Amino acid sequence: MRLQWTVTAVLLVMVYACTVSGPVEGAKILAIFPTSSRSHYIVGSALTKELARRGHEVFVINPFPQKKPLKNYHDIDVTGSADIVKDLVPNLLAMADQSIWESITLTYKFGQILTNYTLQHPNVKKLIASNEKFDLIIMESFLNDAHLGFAHHFKAPCLVMSTFGASRWTNDMVGTPSPISYVPHPFLSFTDRMSFVQRIGNMLMAIMDTILGHTLDFPVQSAMYEASFPDPKPPLEELRRHAVSLVLLNNHFSLSYPRPYVPNMIEVGGMHVNRKPNPLPEDIQQVLDNAPHGVIYFSMGSNIQSSQLPVEKREAILRAFAKLKQTVLWKWEDETLPNRPDNVIVKAWWPQDDVLAHPNVRLFITHGGLLSTTESMYHGVPVIGIPVFGDQYLNMAKAERTGYGLLLPYQEISEERLSRAINQILGDARYKTVAQSISARYRDQPVEPLELAAFWVEYVIRHRGAEHLKSAGQELGFLQYHGIDVIATIIGVPVLFFYLLFKLLCGGQRSKNTSASVSTKKKRN
Repeated sequence: MRLQWTVTAVLLVMVYACTVSGPVEGAKILAIFPTSSRSHYIVGSALTKELARRGHEVFVINPFPQKKPLKNYHDIDVTGSADIVKDLVPNLLAMADQSIWESITLTYKFGQILTNYTLQHPNVKKLIASNEKFDLIIMESFLNDAHLGFAHHFKAPCLVMSTFGASRWTNDMVGTPSPISYVPHPFLSFTDRMSFVQRIGNMLMAIMDTILGHTLDFPVQSAMYEASFPDPKPPLEELRRHAVSLVLLNNHFSLSYPRPYVPNMIEVGGMHVNRKPNPLPEDIQQVLDNAPHGVIYFSMGSNIQSSQLPVEKREAILRAFAKLKQTVLWKWEDETLPNRPDNVIVKAWWPQDDVLAHPNVRLFITHGGLLSTTESMYHGVPVIGIPVFGDQYLNMAKAERTGYGLLLPYQEISEERLSRAINQILGDARYKTVAQSISARYRDQPVEPLELAAFWVEYVIRHRGAEHLKSAGQELGFLQYHGIDVIATIIGVPVLFFYLLFKLLCGGQRSKNTSASVSTKKKRN
């Protein structure tokens, strides 16, 4: 019954918006997805291409221009950002050995370099200097607050897309609460059921992240904003609190944890997943069809290079694979793989989503990125996660706690540990059962995520920024928002009253005592 009401409510809202407000036709949209990580772009491009298909004129700042022109889709090419990131972190696998402090500070530095590179790119400078007009700005939020200047400069509503899921970066833009008691920080491997000690760690992490954000990142972002736009008013802090109309999250409660959101923060996790798998290349299709014992797919994502694995870890992985009956498909970026067993097939690129959709895939060995875990859960494939940085630890903690995967620390990779994890997943049907159960829950949605995302984009355009969705909490200061001023008044006024009353009574009593003493002395004299 509850599901029926939910479905009815969503459909009524969509029908009402389209019939009363009218459809949105031919809007001009500027999308900013400058991150050199292809996985981030994959999420953003799913939305921008859908909007172009619907007839909107979409201009996209990105480092991955289309090889074939698409109707209504225009690239603003910022190719070259990947080289800058490689100079900063030549081998991302090294981040697995970093402390949390080092990981956060490096992430901030990465965001600043990428933000500045985008703003200083000749194609972007040309855009800023132009007289273009846009109906909407869609901006990826990934430590690039200075890009909010596009919304102010072009005087257009701003919609933020978070490929990372919910975090302090996006929560602060629309006023979404994030209770530290049960919402773990994205960089920690905690679940929503934290012990007392873990809650202490979570709070300390949240405080540290907030302080670092305000001291190390925001001043730099503000300086870039002021230097890159011709009229940098109002201040960036004000834009962060008031410029964003709505946030789309690459997340879904069935894949994460239940948590509170304000009405203008919408989950559209997995909108990049193909609901109907694309045809596989013939050679890959034959491998998947003809593997008698099934297939294991191994990929460390679009950023981490498996070819940069230390030799001892690479050899340990190969020895573990050599003992398997299954065929292993490995995303390996080099031309050759020394000592490769016959059951291991390597390619620099695999159509991951479509591979995972094949019924013969029995296990996915992954770095635990959000896109990879989303795809694996949509297709009901259990995982072994080797997290390296960011939210990968959080994602794999969720997998292990829920029962659809195992976490294998990067530092502990060995032939024995990997073999044990693989055999545990393949030998225990519960992992597959849980993965399929989560897949069923995730697929059970009244509207497909991409359709929902496109609806909210057009909703913001129809309602000229949808100011009515914005929380009044964005207008309150820290003390007001948390009610500290009210609590201080409720506690402080009675305390002050009784304190003054006490002082008054004590003062009166002291005065009486003094008078009595003086009187006694006079009588004696």
